[in-house]
Amino acid sequence: MTAVDAVRSGRTGWWGRLRSWLRGGRGTEERALLSVDDYAQIIAQFGSWVPLSGGVQQTLAGTPAEEIETSLEGYAQGAYKANGIVFACMLTRMLAFSGIRFAYQRIRNGRTSDLFGTQALALLEEPWVGGTTQDLLLRMIQDADLAGNAYITKIGGELVRLRPDWVQVILEPREVPVSPLNPDGGQVGFRRAGYMYRQDGTGEPVFFLPEQVAHFAPIPDPLASFRGMSWLTPVLREIAADGQMMRHKAKFLENAATPNMVVSFKESVTREQFEEFMEILDSRHAGAENAYKTLYLGGGADATVVGADLQQLDFKAVQGHGETRIAAAAGVPPVIVGLSEGLQAATYSNYSQARRRLADGTMHPLWANAAGSLAPLLPRENGARLWYSARDVPFLREDAKDVAEVQAKQAQTIGGLVKEGFTPESVVAAVMAEDWGLLEHTGLRSVQLHPENPDTSEGTPAAGGGDDDDG
Repeated sequence: MTAVDAVRSGRTGWWGRLRSWLRGGRGTEERALLSVDDYAQIIAQFGSWVPLSGGVQQTLAGTPAEEIETSLEGYAQGAYKANGIVFACMLTRMLAFSGIRFAYQRIRNGRTSDLFGTQALALLEEPWVGGTTQDLLLRMIQDADLAGNAYITKIGGELVRLRPDWVQVILEPREVPVSPLNPDGGQVGFRRAGYMYRQDGTGEPVFFLPEQVAHFAPIPDPLASFRGMSWLTPVLREIAADGQMMRHKAKFLENAATPNMVVSFKESVTREQFEEFMEILDSRHAGAENAYKTLYLGGGADATVVGADLQQLDFKAVQGHGETRIAAAAGVPPVIVGLSEGLQAATYSNYSQARRRLADGTMHPLWANAAGSLAPLLPRENGARLWYSARDVPFLREDAKDVAEVQAKQAQTIGGLVKEGFTPESVVAAVMAEDWGLLEHTGLRSVQLHPENPDTSEGTPAAGGGDDDDG
């Protein structure tokens, strides 16, 4: 019996002892603090399917547990709450992502069909008391953006968000059966056995089976089996540089909004005179409120400008490049966010194309992933899958014109095929599925396909003819 089977059946044994150990219970001795040797003994006793946590994963190779690689709190405090560009990109993603509604989609002959609703979708309409579908989606995309993962489970008839940095993915080895080709068996990666959640990261462990958790990880981590990766990770340097640019601008304004200066004095100036002069200079010329005041020097003092001002540094261009790189990592066109580089060439046509890029290239894949991730928490519908409806998303309303044009061309195609003798039902199915193999012919032909004077038997006059009356 595998570890998963033991969990499903509720049996005790090593799994029960492991849960007791994780919760701080007593075995043969009380374990208030575990060393690496303790971990080694547990691995030797219980096998490799052990949900290890903390720094041990970094020191013990092959540990079958996956933690959030990045710090959720660090990204939230250092990027989302501290950087305006990151906040604008995430806000754009959140507002666009949260506008959909969920529905079931029928699948016929391997092709997707119409959308429909059932009472089971009420859980997504009101995931918790006072919550909405939009609240649920906002939480999911925010966690995925910051931590790379979002975890939702169902407890007491409502959906509950599990803070991603308090969750671990529990893995068990995927064993290869013994065969003539593999006489000793072997292991090929890991299988997802469940999830472990600790309140505040240190509380008692709570375990969930895979089908009890909706795991939304839109960007997979290439170094992990199931864990996701935040889009902020590749642009941490750009975020840090953007923060430095903002501090540089602030310091420029704090220091009189003028270039740096070096003030030199004659050798005869005493230390007391120097410090008194600097105190007066700082009090009268430091700070943005003292900008552009005339600087008076005396006593042989000489002021020399060093460095460059913001215009000489091409500050806008330098900062704009970093902002664009952050927006590119977020999958949000700069013109949608309102960044300077995007607005330089902004027109209505450009904005429309950028909006479509955000919808088709970023939002639709995220919506599809979210629907598939939430599906295990809802009842299965025969011949259908959990999907989404973007019909009421204001961001996509301009696409209604394109949809109308496509439908008009589809109507022309349907009318033409019906006139050619194909059954109306098969024509509609073929056009909607874009599969001409679904067409079925009635066997009736258009009159234009028949010869005007069909061949007749010998001695029989042609149609419409007769004997001449010679009188």
